[in-house]
Amino acid sequence: MNIRISTGLVIAAYLSVGIAGVRAQNSASQPAPASSPAQATPSVVDVDPAYKIGPQDVLRVDVWKEPEISRTVPVRPDGKVSLPLLNDVQASGLTPVQLATKIADGLKKYITNPQVTVGVTEINSRRIFVTGEVTKPGAFSLLPNMTVLQALSSSGGFTQFARLKNIYILRMEDGKQVKHPFNYKEAVSGKHPEQNIILEGGDVIVVP
Repeated sequence: MNIRISTGLVIAAYLSVGIAGVRAQNSASQPAPASSPAQATPSVVDVDPAYKIGPQDVLRVDVWKEPEISRTVPVRPDGKVSLPLLNDVQASGLTPVQLATKIADGLKKYITNPQVTVGVTEINSRRIFVTGEVTKPGAFSLLPNMTVLQALSSSGGFTQFARLKNIYILRMEDGKQVKHPFNYKEAVSGKHPEQNIILEGGDVIVVP
């Protein structure tokens, strides 16, 4: 009887070890849970190298091999951005390259040979205005190389009273307001394409 009991215990122990081994093997073969995707970095807008940063723009500051410092920051109404180690840095009035140089100079006290790049992810400081006989008049962000036709398409179309041949753009040039005529019907038909000028910050499109 004792021999039979001992044999049964050995078999039970063997089965327990075998089952545990199978469970461990199955567990190891299971794919690891996918890690949550990293937060996407905002895309940088293609701006002119001479573009001057302004209040309410949003910037992407990247410091090579320093992810704790690299970040997306808004330009405050006072024209400054807040960055680790440097606190407040004046950004308004500088080009992205000039700001990158300024940040790199400030980081030299903490980092050896810092390499900094600055890009613009949102242009909010430069606006154009559409007024008159359009369905959605107001202020619009000035996108790179934005033309009159593109701005008008953002204003939701014309009212039934719009005089499409007599549209004009008001622009400040050398301290004086200059009027640039724009014939919508000619522009959309391909005639006089020179009227479809590239807009500048502060331009006002008037649809009489």
